[in-house]
Amino acid sequence: MDRRVKKIREAAEFIKENIGGKTPEVGIVLGSGLGKLGDAIDAEAVIPYSKIPNFAKSTAIGHKGNFIFGKLAGRYVCAMQGRFHYYEGYPMEQVTLPIRVMAALGIKALFVSNAAGGLNQDFHVGDLMIIRDHINLLPNPLIGPNFAEFGERFPDMTAAYDLGLIEKAEKIAKRSRIAVRKGVYLGNTGPSYETPAEVRFYRMIGADAVGMSTVPEVLVARHCGIPVFGMSVITNVSNIDNTSTVLNDGDDVVRAADAAADRMCKLFTKLIENL
Repeated sequence: MDRRVKKIREAAEFIKENIGGKTPEVGIVLGSGLGKLGDAIDAEAVIPYSKIPNFAKSTAIGHKGNFIFGKLAGRYVCAMQGRFHYYEGYPMEQVTLPIRVMAALGIKALFVSNAAGGLNQDFHVGDLMIIRDHINLLPNPLIGPNFAEFGERFPDMTAAYDLGLIEKAEKIAKRSRIAVRKGVYLGNTGPSYETPAEVRFYRMIGADAVGMSTVPEVLVARHCGIPVFGMSVITNVSNIDNTSTVLNDGDDVVRAADAAADRMCKLFTKLIENL
């Protein structure tokens, strides 16, 4: 057996034993400062990553490092309170392993969230942005021998973020009077924040927000044939010149994400309810 598949199966079997063999309908990945949604889940199992075979350790600020299983909006879900990042030194196989584990558990949709820097001049700290597309400046996690058990060699990415889920989310946001933006997320390696010259470049190529995660997870989910819904919380406004006195700070990012988490939690919950 492919050693990579063996690792996925070992993790999935361990989780299945701890959740009584039940099947989650939705997988959720919660980014920096956004673990509050995990608290809204009627949890039947909370498993620290350290106990799950082949899982890495989440070292990023604001990432609790728990795998949660339970009910949200009447549906069984599994949620990652914190993700793994390429900048932590993990290879892409390790960064994205939890997504394939969720696929092995049987999820039918993946919800991803992140804290992101605002590139679009109309965006403000605290805005919620539905991700309609992305630009990938991270190594592609699908490089290497294909996981034929999960998907085809060349997955199409024309609609990486499910158009039906986006439409539902916009309708729910309107009914709930939750203001949302919609835009393109650019994923880069980090851990350094972008320079003003990079900000100007990213704007030029069509990005509305920038962060250090999410894209690898989406690529793997789509390779597995799983529909994806993504949302960014704009936690800081990226600088366009070198004289700015407003500097990026990790703790400020977490605080801004936490302030917006209630609105994101409400939208995710209603969207899951209406799947």
